[in-house]
Amino acid sequence: MSGFDSNPFVHPVDVNPFQDPSVTQVTSTEGIEEFNPFSARALDDLSGSTIPVSAASQPAVLQPTVEPSPRATAAAAQAELLKQQAELERKAAELQRKEEELQSRDTARGKENNWPPLPKFFPIKPCFYQDFNEEIPMEYHRVCKMMYYLWMYHCVTLFLNLLACLAYFTVKAENGVDFGLSILWFLLFSPGAFVCWYRPVYKAFKSDSSFSFFFFFFIFSFQVIVYIIQSVGIPKWGNSGWISAISVIKTNLAVAVFMLVVAGFFTVNAVLSVVLLKMIHSKYRRTGASFQKAQQEFSQGVVTNRTFQTAAATAASSAVQGAFQ
Repeated sequence: MSGFDSNPFVHPVDVNPFQDPSVTQVTSTEGIEEFNPFSARALDDLSGSTIPVSAASQPAVLQPTVEPSPRATAAAAQAELLKQQAELERKAAELQRKEEELQSRDTARGKENNWPPLPKFFPIKPCFYQDFNEEIPMEYHRVCKMMYYLWMYHCVTLFLNLLACLAYFTVKAENGVDFGLSILWFLLFSPGAFVCWYRPVYKAFKSDSSFSFFFFFFIFSFQVIVYIIQSVGIPKWGNSGWISAISVIKTNLAVAVFMLVVAGFFTVNAVLSVVLLKMIHSKYRRTGASFQKAQQEFSQGVVTNRTFQTAAATAASSAVQGAFQ
C-alpha cells in the first residue's frame, strides 16, 4: 500500500507548463521568428500604415448659442399674427364672394316657395320659402325649430279649444258666444301667429336682423299675455280655460274633463312661450343687435322699398306740377 500512496505531507513537485512537449515542439520549429513590437522594422511598418494628418484640418470648435432678443421675438410674433390675419381676411373675402354669388344666382333664378307643403294639383300655391338647413345658421337651428313646433302646438290648441267650446255650447245654449269666438280665434290666430311672430323670428335668425328681433319681441310679448288669458278661461271670451271648465263640473263631467285638458294645453303654451322668449333674448344679446341697428335697418328698408320710392316720386312730381300751374 505504501508504494502506491503519496505522502500528503511532502511538498508537491513544481510543474513548469512551458516544459510541456507540445509547447516545446512548436517553439523549437524553424521559420517562426520572435516578434518584437519595439524593433525598428515594426516601427517602420506602423509608421507606413498610419493616416497622415491634413494640414487644412482644424480642431472642432463649439459655437456658443445666441438667444434672440425680446425685440426680435416680438417682431417674429407680430409677423406671424399679421400672416394669420391676412389668411383669415383672404378666407373671409372668399366666403363673402361665394355668398354673393349664391345670392345673385338665387335672385336671378328665384326660389320656389315650399310652405305650406300643398299638393301640386291644389289651386292654392305655397306662400313662403322655408329651409332650416340652408337659411338658418347651425347654432340657431334648435331654437328656431322649437318656435316652429310651438306654432304648430298653438294651432292644435286652438282647434281643441273650438271643439271644447262646441261641447260647452251643447251643455248650455247661452254659451254660443264662446263657440262663435273660438271659431274666430282659430281662423284669426293660426295664420296670424305664423305671420306676426314666427316668420319675424325666422327672418331674424336668417339675416341677423335687429328690426326683425324687435318686431318679434313686441308681438310675442302680447302673445304670452293672450296665452295667460286663454288659460284662465274668462267666460264669454271664447276660451276653454280653468274657470269655464270648473264651472261645468257639476253639470256635465265629461265636458268638464275635456275642457280641463284644453285649459292644460293653454297653460303649457304660456309656459313654453315664456321659456322660448328667454332663450331667444339670450341669443339676441350675443348677436350684438341693438335698437340703433333696428332703426337703421328700418330706415334703409323704407328708402329702398319700391312702393315707397314710387309713392315719393309721384308725390314729388305732383308737387312740381302744382307749383308751375
